[in-house]
Amino acid sequence: MVKRSVDIAVVKRYLPWLVAIALFMEHLNATILNTAVPAIAASFSVTPLSLKAVVSCYVLSLAVGIPVSGWMADRFGTRRVFAAAVGIFTLASILCSLSQNVPMLVAARILQGIGAAMMLPVGRLAIVRTFPKSELLAAMNFVIIPALIGPLLGPTIGGLIVHWLPWQIIFLVNVPVGVIALWLIHRHMPDYRADNPPPLDIIGCVLFGCGIALLSWVLEIFGEHYLNATLTGILVALSFALLGAYGWHAHQHLHPLLQLSLFKTRTFRVAVAGGFITRLGLGGMPFLLPLLYQVGLGYPAWQSGLLLMPAAAAAMFMKVISIRLLKQFGYRSVLIINTLLIGITIMLFATVDSETALGWIVAISLAQGLFNSLQYSSMNSMAYADMSSEQASMAATIASSLQQLSVSFGLAFASIIAALYLGDLPQSDRAAVTSALHHAFITLGCLTIISSLSFWSLRKDDGDNISRGIGPADRVT
Repeated sequence: MVKRSVDIAVVKRYLPWLVAIALFMEHLNATILNTAVPAIAASFSVTPLSLKAVVSCYVLSLAVGIPVSGWMADRFGTRRVFAAAVGIFTLASILCSLSQNVPMLVAARILQGIGAAMMLPVGRLAIVRTFPKSELLAAMNFVIIPALIGPLLGPTIGGLIVHWLPWQIIFLVNVPVGVIALWLIHRHMPDYRADNPPPLDIIGCVLFGCGIALLSWVLEIFGEHYLNATLTGILVALSFALLGAYGWHAHQHLHPLLQLSLFKTRTFRVAVAGGFITRLGLGGMPFLLPLLYQVGLGYPAWQSGLLLMPAAAAAMFMKVISIRLLKQFGYRSVLIINTLLIGITIMLFATVDSETALGWIVAISLAQGLFNSLQYSSMNSMAYADMSSEQASMAATIASSLQQLSVSFGLAFASIIAALYLGDLPQSDRAAVTSALHHAFITLGCLTIISSLSFWSLRKDDGDNISRGIGPADRVT
């Protein structure tokens, strides 16, 4: 493994900031667009529903692009690939703002998704290879904050921009951030690459890319009137068939696109596969809470956005104490107990109605931010506890792919549950919507509590090399 000659102390100082800036830009962009859809539709003289492709094409680009990002980093180097990712994303943002019709905007969003697909896994890879495992948790804690804050700020910032400024500004806010990120990449990004990278697994890329793209697309547009149950079932079955074919192919290929053998490592398997189940409950909350506040309780969009802010503040505070908690209690205890607390917190939102005191809503939101932040820090860092430097790029690629899929699954699952409880009642009926959402919170909370069982397979000392700086030879078995 070779890298550009740099002062490692300087890299450690600036790299977390660099990756955090890029991820904030990506996560903010992923959510800020939703509030601008009506304004964009009016500008193009189309219906808001016709802009669904603007959102779904971005998700598809992410799903297809993430799996090849690890190979590209090994082949061309983290510095070059990360710079290209930020540059493509920034250029695509400009093109989005210049779009004159829906096809132009869709094309620009596809390009934007391609850039975003490389930012998350390559940024993580640079972090994992720069910091020793005893310092990895602190570095990833810093980087993960944008992933928590971006989705919370997006709707609020988007609403304010659309209210006061042209919708094009939503995309142009990425430009100065991207320019700053490119300058930091040029000065402080290390250049890690493989000495002898294997050839790209073309067949695996086609099988996995098509399978995950099809599944992501079905989940993204789930519930649309033109997709009936039979067609949905056929498409889901086809996507699983493609993914199953990739699984068979990966076991036969010497250098597969994604090395599924990494799941034999217990800490990686629990953090990524077990964490996938936990993320189903977490992933649905950004979709359900705005519905509760705006549709169920009748709050305006700006007030709904402000009610999401306490969770962001609590998430940042948790980063200060999460290292101490993991060091004192270990990953196994923290993940089991914290997952239970997340489930309880989700269910507490079922107590919120039009008579609920604002202080109680803020208190639940603070608790949610604290527990979610600790959960993400724990799962994301433990995935690399027993990964070697050679396995780091593959681990980052697999983790990023499944996390992206969990976002789609979480949103789709939350919408399904809420729709089932609402039944045929009109969405204009605030009492009915509130009741349906309350039942959905209870269901998601119960699922999250059950998902804590996946962390029982961890050993007491798993992850100690990250949280306590204890290497494998120092562990007590």
